[in-house]
Amino acid sequence: MSFKELNLSNQLLKALDEMGLTEPTTIQQRAFAPIMAGRDVLGIAQTGTGKTYAYLLPLMRLWKYSKAMLPEILILVPTRELVIQVLEETNKLGKYSNILAVGAYGGGNINVQMAEVHKGANIVVATPGRLLDLILKGTINPKLIKKLVIDEVDEMLNLGFRTQINNILDLLPERRQNLMFSATMTDEVQKLLSGYNFNNPEKIEAAPTGTPLANITQIGYKVPNFYTKVNFLVHLLETDKSMTKVLIFAGSKKLADAINELMELKFPDQLAVIHSNKAQNQRFKTVREFESGENSILIATDIIARGLDVSGVSHVINMDVPNVPENYMHRIGRTGRADKKGISITFINDFDKENKLKVEELMGRKIAMKKMPAEVEVSTVLISEEQPKVHEPFVEKVKIKKVEKGASFHEKKDKNKKVNQKITREDQKKKKYGRRYKKEHRKD
Repeated sequence: MSFKELNLSNQLLKALDEMGLTEPTTIQQRAFAPIMAGRDVLGIAQTGTGKTYAYLLPLMRLWKYSKAMLPEILILVPTRELVIQVLEETNKLGKYSNILAVGAYGGGNINVQMAEVHKGANIVVATPGRLLDLILKGTINPKLIKKLVIDEVDEMLNLGFRTQINNILDLLPERRQNLMFSATMTDEVQKLLSGYNFNNPEKIEAAPTGTPLANITQIGYKVPNFYTKVNFLVHLLETDKSMTKVLIFAGSKKLADAINELMELKFPDQLAVIHSNKAQNQRFKTVREFESGENSILIATDIIARGLDVSGVSHVINMDVPNVPENYMHRIGRTGRADKKGISITFINDFDKENKLKVEELMGRKIAMKKMPAEVEVSTVLISEEQPKVHEPFVEKVKIKKVEKGASFHEKKDKNKKVNQKITREDQKKKKYGRRYKKEHRKD
């Protein structure tokens, strides 16, 4: 099927043609008719399957021009990077139409974002927290929203946005169309569906959960520790000329920075690092430079994985196996896109074995293992996470029984006996002088 066979406007077809897109992906094709019919939809699709256009195309086809220019379509995403990404794709598709889109996210100047909405907007792409800010300030009237999209809903819930999403749903009108897209069907997603009156959403599964992308060759190497992994990484980058654009995933911000410090002298003009501690402008600049090829090696963390939409990634290198198997799928999904081949390389040590089994169970296939080249230097230095834990011997605490206190075993002295009795001033004088004290007894 081609896009021309779908019920798209000439403006949308012209925009798609300029981007060189002629055929819809599976999720785009399956989601189009139900969304056009006004049904609620839950789309299960892996990264790189074109799910952004799966909801943008029918929503923009259904949109009708209004002089009011007030937001009627709301798209929620978990990160500021995804706000920028979805906004860019919306503007590309809307190039020849009058539809206007505005992005809003935390960390950006809220006054500027408010001004952009006031100028006129049909679509608002936002993170949950910033959207609530705009609603509370009266910039967006939630009762006018007709279409709600929650993109990356599973990641949204994993990041702790459940309360904010609930608050947003409470503010929106009951009569609306709900479109949710997720890489996985988790228990949290199911709870969200059960907790609100969604109109029996049609489930569309373009790529079953855990199905690896066919264009990606997955390779695993047994590497004993972190510093050996870095040595192997350097060896690969120096010897494999096919590594033209490499995305490296680290398990934490601390490790991402450590990899950057260890490698920046060898690759000074090619290396960059990105994670949530980096300033917003710096993160955007880093992604742009990686996209353009100015930097050919990018180190990132899992939380950034879903917000990265970079074309032409030749290799994804996993410095470890993530605790959450789905995160592995999102990592490797950064390569092998747009019908191009990609390679995923994973370094695995004893700490990663259990996570590797979970990933393989999710995918329904094994990661092909190869032997690390002999010329790679094996380090004996361990980072704190790899050092054996010292378990102190358990010593049971002996409880001392409380003994009830009895009476004293000797009689107290008179001076230590406390007797509560009232002593008058005259009694004190009598005790001192031996007789009743009177003023006339004093000598002149």
